[in-house]
Formats: sequence, C-alpha cells, structure tokens
Amino acid sequence: MLTGGKVGLRARHEDDIPILRTELYDDVVNGSRSEAGPWKPITPGSKDPRLVVDDTKETSVQFSVVELEGGSLVGAATFWGIDTHNRAAHIGLGLLPAARGKGYGKDVVATLCHYGFVVRGFHRMQIETLADNVAMLRAAESNGFVREGVLRSSAWVLGEFLDEVVLGLLAKDWNPKT
Repeated sequence: MLTGGKVGLRARHEDDIPILRTELYDDVVNGSRSEAGPWKPITPGSKDPRLVVDDTKETSVQFSVVELEGGSLVGAATFWGIDTHNRAAHIGLGLLPAARGKGYGKDVVATLCHYGFVVRGFHRMQIETLADNVAMLRAAESNGFVREGVLRSSAWVLGEFLDEVVLGLLAKDWNPKT
C-alpha cells in the first residue's frame, strides 16, 4: 500500500466494488460531472472497468483510497492514459460523499505524485477537471500542478457545456514536501 499523511492507496478489493458503485457511480450528478461520457447505471455484478480492475492493462492503474486511521474506504484514484514512451499519465480521483471536505483530496494527489514520479518514473502528469470543481483545483495546485489552459465549453454535463481546466506537473517541478 502507498501511504500519504491521511490516506493509503491500495489494490481494489471485491468488497470495495458495491460501495464505490452505490456512492460514486449511482449518483447521477457526480457521475455526470466526473466521466467523459453520459451517466448510465452500473448493474451489480457488472465488469465495468471503473470498478473491476484489469491488472493486465498497461495504460491504467486503479487504486482504492482508504483512511490510514481505521482503514475504511473513502474513494478511488486512477492513473489513466499512461504513455510509457513519453513517460506521462493523467490522474483522477473520486471521494465518497462522507469523505469530502476533509483534506483527503490533497493527500490523494500527493500520494499519486509520489507513485507517478518515484515509483513509475513519469516525466509529466496531467489533470483535467471542470472549471467549477474548486476542490480538485485546490488539491492539484497545492501539490504543484499548474493551470496550463482552459478547454472552453468542452464538457457536456447535465444539459449544458462547461469549461474544463487542464493542469500539469513536471517531475523537475514536483516538491514532495508540499
């Protein structure tokens, strides 16, 4: 398990799946805001790749996020779009509703940075988030990510187009002590 100050990133366990499905992916608003496509329900027992990890897939790494104190599940984190040639990847995370507002997001991003830069040897990591996702913007920027641009009206979310912010962090600019 990778550990941060408040959270740990570990392999997905079978008993994580119903909690993540119910608390993250069955929520129409959250699901619509966090996915690139339209929301659709996930059937219990589904092999949906957001829930069931395919360890053979080289372009993504998925984690369950747990509190260090007590070990309870608080969310999910993902490296996706891993490009081994350019040593780059995208990161994303989702916290269960009860875990939001407790500083876990900043710690998850910091722990993902450690994994990406130290363990995987990435040169660059990138985050895309909706422009009004203040919590993710704060978590990213507090870990050294820099706003690189705005994709105007690029995300269709619940009946309207929203802007997305692209943030990047290079290994040479990463400060693990932030």
